[in-house]
Amino acid sequence: MDVRLLRALVAVADCGGFGVAAGRLSITQPALSKQIQALEAEVGGALFTRGRRGAEATRLGQALLPEARELVRRVDALSRRAAQFKRGEAGSLAVGFGLSGIDLAPQAVAAFRRRFPGVEITLEDMSSNAQVEAVRAGDLDVGFVRLPAPEDLGRLVVLADTLAVASPGDQDPPPTDPAGVAAWLRGRPVVRLTRAKGPGLVRQIELFEEEFGARPEPVQEASDLQTVLALVAAGVGAALVPAGAADIASATVTVTPIESEGGWGGGSAGERGTGSGGRSAEGSGGRTGGRARGGAGSGSTGRSDAVSWRIGAVWDPARATRVRDNFLAVVQELAGRRDELGRERDRGAADPESTWSAARRKTGRSPRRGG
Repeated sequence: MDVRLLRALVAVADCGGFGVAAGRLSITQPALSKQIQALEAEVGGALFTRGRRGAEATRLGQALLPEARELVRRVDALSRRAAQFKRGEAGSLAVGFGLSGIDLAPQAVAAFRRRFPGVEITLEDMSSNAQVEAVRAGDLDVGFVRLPAPEDLGRLVVLADTLAVASPGDQDPPPTDPAGVAAWLRGRPVVRLTRAKGPGLVRQIELFEEEFGARPEPVQEASDLQTVLALVAAGVGAALVPAGAADIASATVTVTPIESEGGWGGGSAGERGTGSGGRSAEGSGGRTGGRARGGAGSGSTGRSDAVSWRIGAVWDPARATRVRDNFLAVVQELAGRRDELGRERDRGAADPESTWSAARRKTGRSPRRGG
């Protein structure tokens, strides 16, 4: 049965006349009359009687009206739902992340939920290699992985992270230059993440230790980063972790980002045309629950491959969805905002007076200066 005919039945019954109903449906009155006649032919009887008070539904028309209203309502609801799917405002999204995206991925998901509450999102913790395979298999829509990524995947550079030393907060923190950190680590007990859980991080640590001659003494392994940090807090040993781990470290752990030396350039997110370049070690994880020490600045373009790495969002370009595109737009916006904050911190560190002046221009009043 044509839903247009049912919509005509409901409109005439609601409006009490053909003229008003035709206007409501944005069609001519003769066209509306033909639709009602077609429906009457289909059901085998008259649906309305016309009189001085307009059109009144017959007993047959009254019997059909409840179901006709429900069908029209459901069709309209389905149409609105389909439009939401088309705009990417409804549907599902599967996102993967590992140690490299431990702070950005949840933030991006939270920002996306606020903007698109009708989308169901799942967030899976897995290694970069596992994410790549899941994206290829269609089990993940987007993954946050260490770059470089395979050429068959779309990718967007979102930030850069750097190695950091997690140490007990009641001990003197290590130096920040790579050679100094390597000397500080020699012979010192350290806690490590298992290779199965963080193969990318383990390779990064091995590269750092090989390049700078660090020879620590591993005393315990843990299967997740939170346990590594808990063991550091307990005084079991220090640990090399991503600087972004400062976001989940307790107040009894100091996370000291290692300064980058010449080498890798932060660059821009050229794979997708726009996006963020490198993010500062401080921005990546200069925050801790209690203590933090500064690291490399976000404006640095000389980053050692042994110390820093890029993180990107990857996806399968052969499986295009509007929901995924909307999510990537949120990720790109968030990464750009974090980069801008990092650049402002760098400018403030280089010239506190200019930061004070900029704050005064923005607010119209002088900010409080430190004593």
